[in-house]
Amino acid sequence: MKIIKRDGTIQTFDSEKMIQAMKKAFVTDVPMDQLKQIAMEITQEIQGSAKVSVEDIQDLVEQKLMAYQFYNEAKAYILYREKRKEKRQMLLELCHEVQDEKLLPIFMQIQKDFDETYDLHALYIKFHSFLKETMGHEERLQMLMKACVELISKETPKWEYIAARFLSYQLHQEINARMKQLQLTSFYEKIQYLSKQGLYGAYMLDAYQKEEIDELKRYVKDERDALFTYSGLELVVKRYLLRTHDLQLMETPQEMFMGIAMHLAIPETNRVYWAKQIYDILSTLKVTMATPTMANARKPYHQLSSCFIDTVADTLANIYKSIDNFAQISKYGGGMGLYFGKVRANGSDIRGFKGAAGGVIRWIKLVNDTATAVDQLGVRQGAVAVYLDAWHKDLPEFLNLRTNNGDDRMKAHDVFPAICYPDLFWKMAKEDLNATWYLMCPHEIGKVKGYQLEDFYGEEWEERYFDCVNDARISKREMILKDLVRLILKSAVETGTPFTFNRDQVNKMNPNGHKGMIYCSNLCTEIAQNMSAITLTEPQIIKVDEEEIVVNKSKPGDFVVCNLASLSLGNIDVTNKQELSHIIHTIVRALDNVIDLNYYPIPYAEITNRQYRAIGLGVSGYHHMLVKQGLRFESEEHLQFVDTLFETINAYAIQASNVLAKEKGSYQYFKGSDWDSGAYFTKRGYQNESWQKLAQDVHTYGMRNAYLLAVAPTSSTSIIAGTSAGVDPIMNKYFLEEKKGSMIARVAPDLNPQTFWLYKNAHQIQQEWIVKAAGIRQRHIDQAQSVNLYITNEFTLRTVLNLYIQAWENGVKTLYYVRSKALEVEECESCAS
Repeated sequence: MKIIKRDGTIQTFDSEKMIQAMKKAFVTDVPMDQLKQIAMEITQEIQGSAKVSVEDIQDLVEQKLMAYQFYNEAKAYILYREKRKEKRQMLLELCHEVQDEKLLPIFMQIQKDFDETYDLHALYIKFHSFLKETMGHEERLQMLMKACVELISKETPKWEYIAARFLSYQLHQEINARMKQLQLTSFYEKIQYLSKQGLYGAYMLDAYQKEEIDELKRYVKDERDALFTYSGLELVVKRYLLRTHDLQLMETPQEMFMGIAMHLAIPETNRVYWAKQIYDILSTLKVTMATPTMANARKPYHQLSSCFIDTVADTLANIYKSIDNFAQISKYGGGMGLYFGKVRANGSDIRGFKGAAGGVIRWIKLVNDTATAVDQLGVRQGAVAVYLDAWHKDLPEFLNLRTNNGDDRMKAHDVFPAICYPDLFWKMAKEDLNATWYLMCPHEIGKVKGYQLEDFYGEEWEERYFDCVNDARISKREMILKDLVRLILKSAVETGTPFTFNRDQVNKMNPNGHKGMIYCSNLCTEIAQNMSAITLTEPQIIKVDEEEIVVNKSKPGDFVVCNLASLSLGNIDVTNKQELSHIIHTIVRALDNVIDLNYYPIPYAEITNRQYRAIGLGVSGYHHMLVKQGLRFESEEHLQFVDTLFETINAYAIQASNVLAKEKGSYQYFKGSDWDSGAYFTKRGYQNESWQKLAQDVHTYGMRNAYLLAVAPTSSTSIIAGTSAGVDPIMNKYFLEEKKGSMIARVAPDLNPQTFWLYKNAHQIQQEWIVKAAGIRQRHIDQAQSVNLYITNEFTLRTVLNLYIQAWENGVKTLYYVRSKALEVEECESCAS
């Protein structure tokens, strides 16, 4: 049987809908047997009728309820019908006011998907407060979205999802009109057009046949746009969707996700299958790729990596080479970490001439100028962190790079300073702040001792440090430790920096220590991989076709690259191990493919990336996940839960890399690594039967990737996923953000009466819990984490110092910003995975 809907469409008759409508008329004790009897009688009466409308059926329901002497219920049903009629009339009027009848199905779906708290009558009134008779259709649609946004509150946060429905509608209307104008009738034709325009990489059509693209287009699910918040979808539209050269939008959000997935699946034999798997985890917002991958996958210049790390060697040529490397990387949207610990200090000698060296600050100022001169694809200036050892002679000046005191000529406000600390520093800070700390020049140590102090860590470093301290031939800059710590903490409180890199802990837990040393981290402090400087040789003159040319040769060293993605823990059922395993196996495969697909700004990065095949799988939505699990941040239950969860995530990541190694081969330096020897597992206390089996599988079949896990800050991509950033607590449950001249309410994810009291703002949390949680997670993360500390005016310098010492004692490898409540810090978006 068919039924005619009010909008004229015809659907199959479903008696169950009739029963559900009648149930709503009963307050208690619903007589299901009698309702089913009524439904059967009505079905029999209309059987064979040529035309039956919804109104006809509802008239029969009223009559039957009266016949069965359900008088009060019949009255309630009549009132229910009248109320529904009023709502339909209001929706029709709203469509008329917006001048778009096609919005009616969207309004009706909103009524179905959201409870009565989200009354569209309230939207109607708010919309009318903005409406002017002179407004055209486009402006009216904008006012409808503005009305939704202004209705967002702590009590009704889901208006942001409703606003996104209208933005998605507007976006699809705009793109469909453009497709019609360009006479493009399929996704395949669109890709052809975009390829000819130089907007899509030609490799996409080389990899996929028309039939495959058609199949993948049929798999695209536009209804998943409903998962976006307004802020998230607006960010996608603004930054990530493909545009023509005159900035006209050319792809929908779901086409973007499919384009990214298709690109990342190209190296697979069954690429259509894997494109679908990758599309699913991206489009359901359970995984976010790093900003460069989101922005550049599927494009001609497919630079997919977030951050790079270079070791600056102590020669003029090497210093300028590192600055040039930074410029090239910044040009293509990457951020950079630069280790300056090998560069000689101010007052050191040059070619035997004493006092000739100007120290690291003058070179860092050049890096600073490069950051501002070579911006990231015209979007924002270059981003770079510079690292220096805690024992380097230029450290006091280094600590003043961003502060407001001192000589302006010695400032570099656009770089992010970071310090590499040995265990000895924190041990002395804990035991005796009145002890003497010695600052020395690495170049001078090399000349006198024949070794570089920065090339060692742990007990061996400590022995050599005191060997240098006790050698009268080496000049020292002596400081009372308390004075140096005060400089560090003063800078941290005033500027949010320096970042912290605990070098001994990093190197002790390095699974690839057999092949090198880790001197520093990257721009966002989550990467920890082997590093070594580029070796430059003297230029040579050779003849080519009877013409003399100059050739520069160099040995690459270990030039670190970060390939990042994040599990959106707040959007995943983390208790479902099957789901978690599938997602991790899929994204590890996708990240591994990034290595082969990447467009590398410089060749050194490509060589290192192919040798180590390092990836950085992280997380976002950490606080969001906790409250969904009913856990408070400041609780032992939190720590127990994440200990188990991150051990599980690590196990699945290792399994995924092991599976890829069986299929595609291990990374070049697997033999002799902690993975190979089993030391990786024993260092972390992974001793149960399942871990022993996994360790044996790794030893037998290898690992595809030298490094696996790294937790980035995810500042922008967490907005897209509608979740909390990285492993940070939320900054506010509810706040107003100024946008386009108006205020937009921002609400913590999944805020409701149950989660409201579980959420606690970052600055209100006892910071020891942030440090403890970081330490618990760190055992399961082979690289590092972007961990922020949140301080208020009540914090003393001693309190902040104690947090640093506790982080070191808990095995935390790195600390990112110290976020003072009064201080705004610039988040790194290159690493926003």
